[in-house]
Amino acid sequence: MSSFAPPSVLSGRTEGGAVEPRRYSLALVVVAFAFSPTPAFAHASDRGHVLLLPTGYYAVGGALAVAASFLILALLPPDSLDRFWRKRLPLFAFGDGARTAASLVSFAGFAILIAAGLFGSRDPLSNPLPLTVWTLLWVGLALLQGLAGDLWSWANPWYGPCRVVSHRFGRSQPQLLPQWLGYWPAFVLFFAFAWFELIDPAPDDPARLAWAAGAYWLLSFAAMQVFGYRDWSRRGEFLTVFFSMVAHFAIVERNEDGRLELCWPGAKLLGAAPLPLSGVAFLLLALSSVSFDGLSKTFFWLGWFGINPLEFPGRTALIGIGSFGLVLSFAVLAAVFALAVFLGQHLAGSKHSLGHAAGLLVWSIVPIALAYHFAHYLTALLVDGQYAIAALSDPFALGWNLFGTADMSIEAGVVAGAGSAWWLWNLQAGVIIAGHMLAVLVAHGLAWRLHPVPARTALSQFPLTVLMIAYTVLGLWLLATPSAG
Repeated sequence: MSSFAPPSVLSGRTEGGAVEPRRYSLALVVVAFAFSPTPAFAHASDRGHVLLLPTGYYAVGGALAVAASFLILALLPPDSLDRFWRKRLPLFAFGDGARTAASLVSFAGFAILIAAGLFGSRDPLSNPLPLTVWTLLWVGLALLQGLAGDLWSWANPWYGPCRVVSHRFGRSQPQLLPQWLGYWPAFVLFFAFAWFELIDPAPDDPARLAWAAGAYWLLSFAAMQVFGYRDWSRRGEFLTVFFSMVAHFAIVERNEDGRLELCWPGAKLLGAAPLPLSGVAFLLLALSSVSFDGLSKTFFWLGWFGINPLEFPGRTALIGIGSFGLVLSFAVLAAVFALAVFLGQHLAGSKHSLGHAAGLLVWSIVPIALAYHFAHYLTALLVDGQYAIAALSDPFALGWNLFGTADMSIEAGVVAGAGSAWWLWNLQAGVIIAGHMLAVLVAHGLAWRLHPVPARTALSQFPLTVLMIAYTVLGLWLLATPSAG
């Protein structure tokens, strides 16, 4: 029997917690890092209560479901899978005429949020800035990207201002961002963001977040003026890079004629170009950072460092441990992923380089990232989303009610109680298992591009499938195990 407790609201990022310390071997720590799931973005919150559930049954069932998916795909004719992925349902044409206006509105909203962070309420549950950044943007928008496509290209606060500056002062020839840099600028900025979110003592403090977000906007805007909006947003601005990767999973696709089409989830991943080493590193960092987000609060992690969560010392005391864990989680996950791809290539007798194969197969992890994004942060989104709606009506805590929601009642009971825990757990577990099954399906399609022979395709995917099965088991464990802090 394992224990599950859904996260509480945003204020759970403050210090506190409970648990008995345990001793684990270093090998188990490394395995947990390597195979830990890929919950998605937003900062995780504390668990609200503990309810005993038979998580072992879910883990075994999930592992068998992923393994069965691999076996079924190995037996299916390749042409049937190809026909499946190619199916499209045309919708309507969609132009870019209002994109600049939409981005300018987004920029204006961003400026108001920064002002609210600096001059509004000090309470993170009353100030709209942390609620918007950590809940609506980093959780909600990412899910919408994975469902409806690249909404961020319209909603980002840089496109409109860059167009206005270009129109007002004329277009100067931007400097070329060196090709050898690849996605490394985005990688470095994403690491800084992950550190701020997971390690910084007070990422929810409105004023602290306002200074960080404002400085990042200015830095990105300046880089776009030097290297051009298109080049910097594609390889340097980490939000755009990540959201564009997530959008490859969406069921909405826009063709070259501007017409929207419905497709199967993950179908666009099969046509994605192989990522360079920097792109692989970026995507793996995104996965490892959110994996560490879940692992860092567990009794397992704290017990390894001799910390008694009954006397949890707070985030400030864990800066060194957290920074070490963030780096180690990336290094181990990258090594294990590379090993799985290498073994698969060896079993299939492939002539492709390891870098080429890894750059292509890393796309198969996107469904897992989205699945954990949904599962790991569902309860925080359900509760903190309500606080965000209320706070946006009164951004400066002056008694305003702009949207008629300032006095709305917050229904935190949606994630409280045994009944809620039951349906939340089943929904979260189901999404995690489904995400891994989709990942196996996508990986099989990508492997067919590398090895257009059914037997070699199956052999090349065996090590990666083992890795995904481990993700499923440990992902359910991370979702269910008690945590603190």
